[in-house]
Amino acid sequence: MKTLPLSALIYLIIFCGCKKTDEVKINDDALSASLSKEISDIVNISKSSLILPASDDFSSIPQDPQNPLTADKVALGKLLFHETKLGGNPKVQQGIYTYSCASCHHAEAGFQSGLAQAIGEGGIGFGLTGEGRVPSGINQSSVDVQPFKTPTALNIAYQDNVTWSGGLGATGVNVGTQNLWKGKFQSNNLGFEGIETQAFAGQTVHRLKVDTAWFLSNATYKDLFDRAFASLPQDQRISPTTVAFAIAAYERTLLANEAPFQKWLKGNAAAMTHEQKQGAQLFFGKAGCSNCHAGPALNSMAFFALGVNDLQNGEHGAINIPANNIQLGRGDFTKADSDKFKFKVPQLYNLKDVKFFGHGASFGSVTDMVKYINNGVAENNNVPASQLAKQFKPLGLTDDEINKVVKFIEDALYDPNLLRYEPTSVPSGFCIPNNDPKSRKDRGCD
Repeated sequence: MKTLPLSALIYLIIFCGCKKTDEVKINDDALSASLSKEISDIVNISKSSLILPASDDFSSIPQDPQNPLTADKVALGKLLFHETKLGGNPKVQQGIYTYSCASCHHAEAGFQSGLAQAIGEGGIGFGLTGEGRVPSGINQSSVDVQPFKTPTALNIAYQDNVTWSGGLGATGVNVGTQNLWKGKFQSNNLGFEGIETQAFAGQTVHRLKVDTAWFLSNATYKDLFDRAFASLPQDQRISPTTVAFAIAAYERTLLANEAPFQKWLKGNAAAMTHEQKQGAQLFFGKAGCSNCHAGPALNSMAFFALGVNDLQNGEHGAINIPANNIQLGRGDFTKADSDKFKFKVPQLYNLKDVKFFGHGASFGSVTDMVKYINNGVAENNNVPASQLAKQFKPLGLTDDEINKVVKFIEDALYDPNLLRYEPTSVPSGFCIPNNDPKSRKDRGCD
């Protein structure tokens, strides 16, 4: 038997290796072209319409006309969002100055909380991604939690109205609903869009306090307020409204624009892996995910009933959850029978750092959520079949196809650099995002 000369063998190895590499590249290029066609032809949208703008491209970021974005306002809001000095109206005195907006919306968890039930006042600790926050031991009725999973603030600029019910905000889907603007929705009477409305209403709901005298005494903050609201008289530059405007302006810049899918949309064909592209093709094609998840944030202002369970128990028990916790979603705001059990379509970026999904935190992974949607069988017996969305039906995805869709959502929609939105410190010198002793230790503040 003849053997090949060493030089020929080396050539054959190199040739075959190159051929395989070239084939993979050709296949991947073909998939990129096919995916582009899928988005354009089947979904009937342009790739450019899915692009998230740069965070400092203020003219391209959706905003409230009453609260135009400026660099000074965003810089101020970035600090205020993480400033535990705002936590000045606790129910229990030991909680004073220990919590902030970022207690429930921090970069480490994709601007969610890392918990089934986010804890503002009445929590201690942080852990690594917020998963280590636990009740401090005070009376449970004094703990600041909600009976549903806290939505993310990431890509929130693409929501005219906020909360799972879309109840906060005077514009968008809430135009013409003035008769409903009372109780927990009374802040809509200010006439702001949802983000600004929430930033204002949240000060009361989440026990924040704008200590004007203290902000005036702090040279850094005084200068920032003066620059951010220079058009206002001196005595109006620091107020609950300007604090809300600054925080909302900052929140609008929280965009996952460095995710691989975003880079691919902007022309970098190699930004996504072959498997992620296959998942994207399924997402926009066979799986029909984009029927609900559309636009730059892959969300929408539509409301659907998918029969998802309500929150019954968090990681630490049923804190402030009614014994028979039945959430009505949009119906909680409109009171219309046709809106009951319908919840707003959430955005899909940076879900990999989270282990609770659905308004009731009933799913432990993206895979669990995709499998649930694929099966099309409601888990919540309180939701009448007549209310379920027509889109909620078996999709016929194979296990391999489910895995590829999950790869696209978890990895291609993952911006790895969200810490760029977190300040290294705040002017008060307090620890961020929490300032209780356990959090200070977890965060290396002591």
